[in-house]
Amino acid sequence: MSFHVYLSGEIHTDWREEIQRGAEAAGLDIVFTAPVTDHAASDAAGDHLGPSSEGFWRDHKSSKVNAIRTKTLIEQSDLVVVRFGDQYKQWNAAFDAGYCAALGKPYVTLHGEQIVHPLKEVDAAAMAWATTPAEVVEILKYVTRG
Repeated sequence: MSFHVYLSGEIHTDWREEIQRGAEAAGLDIVFTAPVTDHAASDAAGDHLGPSSEGFWRDHKSSKVNAIRTKTLIEQSDLVVVRFGDQYKQWNAAFDAGYCAALGKPYVTLHGEQIVHPLKEVDAAAMAWATTPAEVVEILKYVTRG
């Protein structure tokens, strides 16, 4: 039976691919899912619902369409990895972590030490805090193999 892992958060680096390669190299039976990481496609997710007179309404419609995917995949996952990058504020990632906490869904945060303080509440509810994708792979090995 496959273990399902949702990879949430930062979209500007290849951390998802690093975790997936590590899991594959370890022979782990894991199905990975993620949000749409193409920024333009994500921003346009609600465009088919008609024109918007203001940017706010375009973002509003697209965020709701994106939320269908996000909520469904988080709910179907066994574990969520939430990545916070150094360069941008990932409010959506913080929301995903909060959603996991509300559902009782286990999640692991992945971020550098320099943002520990602003993420203290998010980390407090996480099952683990990792600083590298390799550490996440080690967690996955343990969780899936015992």
